[in-house]
Amino acid sequence: MTIGVGGSDAQTELDKLSNMTASVQAIQLPEYQQRIKKAQQHMSDLGWDALYLHAGPNLSYFTGTHWKPSERLVGALLTAEGELIYIAPFFEIGTINDFMQVQGEVKGWQEHESPFQLLAELFKSSDIKTVGLDENLNFTMFSALKKAGEHISPDTQFEDGQGVSQFCRSRKSANEIALMQVAKDMTIAVHKAAAKILRTGISTAEVTSFINQAHQKVGAAQGSYFCIVLFGEDSAFPHGVKTPKPLENNDMVLIDTGCMVEGYISDITRSYVFGEPNDRQREIWVAEKAAQAAAFEAAQLGVPCEAADQAARDELEKHGFGPEYDLPGLPHRTGHGIGLQIHEGPYLVRGDKTPLDVGMCFSNEPMIAAPGEFGVRLEDHFYMTAEGPKWFTEPSQSIDNPFGES
Repeated sequence: MTIGVGGSDAQTELDKLSNMTASVQAIQLPEYQQRIKKAQQHMSDLGWDALYLHAGPNLSYFTGTHWKPSERLVGALLTAEGELIYIAPFFEIGTINDFMQVQGEVKGWQEHESPFQLLAELFKSSDIKTVGLDENLNFTMFSALKKAGEHISPDTQFEDGQGVSQFCRSRKSANEIALMQVAKDMTIAVHKAAAKILRTGISTAEVTSFINQAHQKVGAAQGSYFCIVLFGEDSAFPHGVKTPKPLENNDMVLIDTGCMVEGYISDITRSYVFGEPNDRQREIWVAEKAAQAAAFEAAQLGVPCEAADQAARDELEKHGFGPEYDLPGLPHRTGHGIGLQIHEGPYLVRGDKTPLDVGMCFSNEPMIAAPGEFGVRLEDHFYMTAEGPKWFTEPSQSIDNPFGES
């Protein structure tokens, strides 16, 4: 039997878990102010006059004002000079002021008025010629803004706001990395507990429910941010199947889950066998581990993100998988950036030539999918330091002892 898998029950494992968030420190006002200064500098470098921050991750990141996007426009205009002007419905101004960390004037609009006209008027009054638009702004809103701008501020040029937002957000501070480390430590503890409750016939729904409770027990108030549990042949489908099967003896198990700590997300996958691994399971698991290690070693400062993806694919070809996206092999990119969003740029994928820089954080998950058999995904995250890549969580030790238990 695989070490650390099975042999216990949900209540026993929940009782072993405790809150792991005692060291957590939320991002404070000075860091938000530093982020704004960094955005100002990069706007100046690009020749932009302003950046529009839409409700959601970018507004949260730069201002500390946490607001969920909806059909009503809520956001903030950040000028290259550092002026911050919030835009919100009049009836929400009191609430916006309550949530606000970085202070700024709030321009309101009534329900019968156009917030896009208001924003276009701000472009004109502030002599804004070039503005970066939040990449999370939906097409309907962008079209309305463009139409309003054509009438009110026809000289305004729109740019992809990722030119500033991704540049800043992808380079995590020490405080951000510390929050992500706690989230990932929590999820690893949950993975270990979940492995122990497995038994023949258990459903994916029961495991998913346990993982949610376990995340709450270690300090994630909202439980799991997401959870994928797959057994046997189902594990060959990266994001699951419509009707998942119950666990059988000697099935491959794939569990991908994460939680959130102060807005920062964990996302870790473990694959192992419930029972005794056969030769084919060993072959694919070993190849997966080698590909993950190759991607990590290729991720060096200054090299393009795509180099890590290519290193993983080259390693898999040595083991007889692929080539390219062919199956059995790696059907998707090797990794994604992570932070306030579970998937954010830049990405470890061919074509992403962004040079790796200090503070960048990535998943490393070059999954091997073998349709009709099973899949293996080993997903850990690393961050870039001045000395190169560093793991947030240590990769699985072996197929016989995935969690390195003594």
